[in-house]
Amino acid sequence: MTFEASPIPDRPVLRLIGTETVLCVGDLHIGLEADMRFHGVIVPSQTHRMEKELIDLAEGVDRLIIIGDVKHQVPGSTRQEHVEVPRFFNSLLNFYPKIDLVKGNHDTDIERMLPSRVTVHDQGGMLLDDIGFVHGHAWPSPETMSGRLLVMGHNHPAVIFEDGLHHNQVERCWVRCRFKGMGNRYEHVPEEAIMIPALNRSLGGGPVNLEGPRMLGPLLVNELVDLDNGQVYLMDGVYLGTVSSLRVRRRGFFRLED
Repeated sequence: MTFEASPIPDRPVLRLIGTETVLCVGDLHIGLEADMRFHGVIVPSQTHRMEKELIDLAEGVDRLIIIGDVKHQVPGSTRQEHVEVPRFFNSLLNFYPKIDLVKGNHDTDIERMLPSRVTVHDQGGMLLDDIGFVHGHAWPSPETMSGRLLVMGHNHPAVIFEDGLHHNQVERCWVRCRFKGMGNRYEHVPEEAIMIPALNRSLGGGPVNLEGPRMLGPLLVNELVDLDNGQVYLMDGVYLGTVSSLRVRRRGFFRLED
């Protein structure tokens, strides 16, 4: 049985329908506001907004898969994370029969904060029927790569637009890419990968179409994924074109958050 995968319009949430109905999200970065306060920017916690969004989508869903970076602080954890992460998951478990977490690079020691009913997978990812799920900061396991499709986060994909006066605007986006090859690590790779936007709307996006893109993670750094010919979609589902056709010249320093 194969899964059919499609983004939910205007939400950074992937819906998969097959043997069960699954939602997939990534890059929550709970505790981001504590880091912002440390740098002098006072913003109330937005965790309740992500919680409400997922609860609103829970009807008829059998499983929620979170592909990493639930928490923000690394190394260590803030008081905000110790309070909000357990509360967030305990609330969601009232609406989702199963929750899986694939650990991201920010999720150090997160097991201590999670209810026992949450299934935790290491950085190598997980495979559900023919779909692999991984955060993207580390090499996926061969099992995760054995599926038809790979879903990954980590890069907070966005697209940058530039007008004639070189004014820029950045919008979150979805990116679908084919694999170029297997490299020396794998005997099989998926047909394609989907890069999922960050669930936390307070995060900056990493423009995939900047000249000389500085994408993160071994699959992209080692060019196993064909980013140039990746298909870019806005959050409302509008297809913009390929990454290479949308290139914007890099005119200075642009920092990609990880």
